[in-house]
Amino acid sequence: MNLRDLHYLVALAELRHFGRAAQACHVSQPTLSMQIKKLEEEFGVSLVERAPRRVMLTPIGREIVDRARHVIHDVDQMKELARRSRDPEAGSLRLGAFPTLGPYLLPQVLPALRTRFPNMELLLNEEKSDVLVANLRDGKLDAAFLALPLSDDRLHAELLFEEPFVLAVPSGHRLAHAPHLRIGDLVDEQLLLLDDGHCLREQALDVCGLAGAHEKPGFRATSLETLRQMVALGNGVTLLPELSVRPPHVQPDGLELVRFEDPAPHRRIALAWRGSSPLDGLLRNVAATVRAAVRI
Repeated sequence: MNLRDLHYLVALAELRHFGRAAQACHVSQPTLSMQIKKLEEEFGVSLVERAPRRVMLTPIGREIVDRARHVIHDVDQMKELARRSRDPEAGSLRLGAFPTLGPYLLPQVLPALRTRFPNMELLLNEEKSDVLVANLRDGKLDAAFLALPLSDDRLHAELLFEEPFVLAVPSGHRLAHAPHLRIGDLVDEQLLLLDDGHCLREQALDVCGLAGAHEKPGFRATSLETLRQMVALGNGVTLLPELSVRPPHVQPDGLELVRFEDPAPHRRIALAWRGSSPLDGLLRNVAATVRAAVRI
């Protein structure tokens, strides 16, 4: 048994198809099948239940795959630790961001990160917050931009900035030209919100509760761009994060942005990573670079 065989087994567990697993591992299907069979012979148990057009793990196969993932992760961490000892700021950094932040934050901070860490390769991943947290825990990401608070005490978070919300309304709305918008001005308004799983949805619902506003029933958007267009068409109002309304991002015709008086509702953005990560020192420097680059 070697590490390569464990990679084959994990790929098969994730893809549930010998052909796709072989393709993902850059080997032929007969090669992958033969190595899985050798693993079963070495362990003396069946790891995979083979059926026409279907691949399932046996109960012991699932347990061994779980342990294989930990082994692969630990070996990757050892390699990373050794490489970082030679040059702490070289190599790749797997960085995650959630969809209502990544497209607006990353273009602002990537130039600063490339200047500060010229030998570092950034591998970017965009997912909803719960997926990012799971990937951090599993070692699939080194760090992620997340909104506070975090519920996982295994993660360390460095606060980067507080991002205010602005209210997006149709041009003819009663609040379109309000000079000093207060939370209470939203009473009885129907807010257009994102679908479940987006942390911005939960943040907006918190504001709704404070303001006496309500979610518009029967509507769930999948992106900020959909929210903007629906507001511009007069279907309701919504909250947008400050970074998403700054140039070069252009608002559609028929939409007005109204800012709140201080203290404005906001979200707190942090860079988070595992507390046990060997990259702790590097990630603190990354967080400091991002903090300095963002202008709110």
